[in-house]
Amino acid sequence: MKTLYKFLILITLACAASIFIYYKVDRAKPLKEIKDTLIVQEELEKEFLKKTNYSFEDPKIVVDPYGISPLTALIIFETKDLTTPTVTIKGKDELTTFTHTFTPNKKHILPIYGLYPNKDNEVEIKINDKKTTVHIKTGELPKDFALPTNVEADKDELDNELYFFTPSSEGYTCAYDVNGDVRWYLTKKYVWDIKRLENGNLLLSSERLVNPPYYTTGLVEIGLTGKIYFEYSLPGGYHHDVVEMPNGNFLVASDDFASGNGTVEDYIVEVDRKTGEIVKEIDLKNILPTDEGKSENWTEYDWFHNNAVWYDEKTNSITLSGRHQDAVVNINYDTEEINWIIGDPEGWDKKYQKYFFTIEGDDEFDWQYAQHAAMILPNGNVFIFDNGNNRSKKKENYIKAEDNFSRGVIYDINQEDMTIKQVWEYGKELGSDFYSPYISDVDYFSEGHYLIHSGGISSTNGKPNNTPASFNKNVKLNSITVEVKDDEEIFRIELPTNNYRSEKMPLYSNSVYKTGKAVRLGSLGTTEATGKNKLILFPNRIDKDYKSHDISITKEVDRIVFTGTFKKSDKVEIILDNLVDKRTYPLVISKKPYTAMCIDVFNEEEKKNGIQVTKYINDEGMHGKYYIYVRINGKTYDIDKYVSY
Repeated sequence: MKTLYKFLILITLACAASIFIYYKVDRAKPLKEIKDTLIVQEELEKEFLKKTNYSFEDPKIVVDPYGISPLTALIIFETKDLTTPTVTIKGKDELTTFTHTFTPNKKHILPIYGLYPNKDNEVEIKINDKKTTVHIKTGELPKDFALPTNVEADKDELDNELYFFTPSSEGYTCAYDVNGDVRWYLTKKYVWDIKRLENGNLLLSSERLVNPPYYTTGLVEIGLTGKIYFEYSLPGGYHHDVVEMPNGNFLVASDDFASGNGTVEDYIVEVDRKTGEIVKEIDLKNILPTDEGKSENWTEYDWFHNNAVWYDEKTNSITLSGRHQDAVVNINYDTEEINWIIGDPEGWDKKYQKYFFTIEGDDEFDWQYAQHAAMILPNGNVFIFDNGNNRSKKKENYIKAEDNFSRGVIYDINQEDMTIKQVWEYGKELGSDFYSPYISDVDYFSEGHYLIHSGGISSTNGKPNNTPASFNKNVKLNSITVEVKDDEEIFRIELPTNNYRSEKMPLYSNSVYKTGKAVRLGSLGTTEATGKNKLILFPNRIDKDYKSHDISITKEVDRIVFTGTFKKSDKVEIILDNLVDKRTYPLVISKKPYTAMCIDVFNEEEKKNGIQVTKYINDEGMHGKYYIYVRINGKTYDIDKYVSY
């Protein structure tokens, strides 16, 4: 009898599965897939390389060849013999004209940079004693593009390098010449730092988020044409800063979302350049106290807020910048032991005082506060952008924004007797007009020659703000970038926006343009399914209640992206079911889904209407076809979509 019962149960389950499969196959459609940028670029490249046998006298011109860099082009032609082309992109004057000589070849694909927007640009090509001139027409800038409100240039002291900027939130990764004209920009959003690698390519953030509000999936190595050569994905994503190490690997400011420890911006990883694998992890919670040296911005989940990574080969150490502890921290890269801390020692326990410096002499000295972009100079000095928030760790001594200043500052440190001197500063004399309560940058060219970028200036009704622009209403934005040589400003550019970082770099470098498929390395990791896997028998069709949540589910190259609007009290799960493997993913209704709910505060409007939240479900570990359901407050909805791996 038991055998008969088992047989009947198996028959019933088999029939149910057959009906289920028939029903799903009949109704379910594949999830909409967002076309990957790397695939788009591969298709574009194949198209413009279909025919390359153009002549020097009548070359092929491809404007914006990869669809994201409108002020670049490719000039394609062939010559019978090995020849060495030289191109000249005509500017308004000598310092805005660019000339570059390429390597000898017979088949020439010449990348052209530095075109003006909305202009019929003149480009001269020279081979031996032959010249030809081509005209390259470009389109207008986007209407929301930030143009300079002020440019001052001592052209006798300047060269024809460009000033590159990355946006803080809104805006474009772009570059201006010494006249303040836009000569390069990307239409895709790449934030955080912009670095030129040893091979001449740029290193930027990826364009996708791995977690709100600004943690990106990783990094891209990209040429000025917009061609991506490598994309690196990291389980903890990337934020703020990255440095190329002497061995070619990347040292990256990342996060440890996987452990669920409820903190952010306190994790550093070394990424193998060739494989994308993480070869070293540094958790700052194991090195520094999380509840000491608190600034006004300190919170339990963002206790350090690291915004700089700098590797010093001479001392085998890394220097980090903890904005929320007003501390620049240097640690031994191998042992992870603290070497020293620069900052106001107020609020730190006695056992950590030995790592702080004592001010030497009676010369003028100010500690830095909420700093950015800490670096070690060739002579061992420490260069920092001192944002200066409040100028004190004691609330009763806080300085108002209108009385405050930001600056670039250089400290000379003596590690033997743990003393510190302030040997240079620039910006204090400019007062609150130069005050930036967040972001910003400094760069070193040579002794006495620096770039100071105050990128987060904002005001309301003419009064400077003491918090980032996004925290205020009716703001007027500004960023001021100055190049200083021997204490004299030789260049200044002011932009009516906020920019995260600024770099001065030549347009052409040792970068070699190459065709071919981009390489994706690393991994976003496995998204753990932590919900209870309940049997789905009779799911609801999509109804008004479901639609009221504005749910969107799309497929990217390596993950599913689920977005919807929910109230804090809603219980939501995303279910992937392929009969033999069911996975349930709870959706955290929070502005900070990577940390503890108890610190999340909703305003009245958000309590009433809810907030938009996103859940990323990575492909890693998935196999087969999964049908997708959404369970909201106990009711399961069949959205008639599937995803295949």
